[in-house]
Amino acid sequence: MTSLLFVNSLAGLLIFTSIIIIYTKKVKSAAIGYAIQSFVLVALFFSLADVMQAHELYVWSISAFFTKVVFVPALILYMVKKLPENDFSDGLNKAWLLPILPIVMLVSHLIVEPINLTVVENLKPALAVSFAHFFLGLLCIASQRHILKQVFGYCLMENGAHLSLALLANNAPKLVEIGISTDAIFAMIIMVVLVNKIYHKINSLDSKDLSELKG
Repeated sequence: MTSLLFVNSLAGLLIFTSIIIIYTKKVKSAAIGYAIQSFVLVALFFSLADVMQAHELYVWSISAFFTKVVFVPALILYMVKKLPENDFSDGLNKAWLLPILPIVMLVSHLIVEPINLTVVENLKPALAVSFAHFFLGLLCIASQRHILKQVFGYCLMENGAHLSLALLANNAPKLVEIGISTDAIFAMIIMVVLVNKIYHKINSLDSKDLSELKG
């Protein structure tokens, strides 16, 4: 039987993969990092299904594997082949990210500590990780100038939302999981199409070039 320690350890591994996604300069590396993170999330869903006796999470893990581990990274990698990997500095000095990350984890811990729900009584570290991903997603968007790298900020936030739902509403109907997966897929398709149009319009993937409106 899966232990609670193992589940919380997998959640901690999600934070490590998020750091890789934010810190890496190349979009291809970030896509691979996201695929690894999503695989850890799938393993987390599978483990939670055993720990919480929530058989719906087995279906969630299968759905997340095809959408997050396979489809989204493949879509990003396909776009990388069509668009250049521009070499420019990040918007935020990476030295500032080191003190920010512990603050994010501390704030997330303080948010979940007062929560008194039996369903997550022994899984508060995992719940704190799910909240941390909202802040890490915002941090990814703010710290990157490459537009495709900013898209990963949304991906981190979506993974955090997915984990929160798995912890707090794991008995939700399968239709909810289908809706989440469908929304994520269509959101990624729309964002990738927009990135492609932006590049062909201004011949740049640097968000700094979008800072001024041109009539």
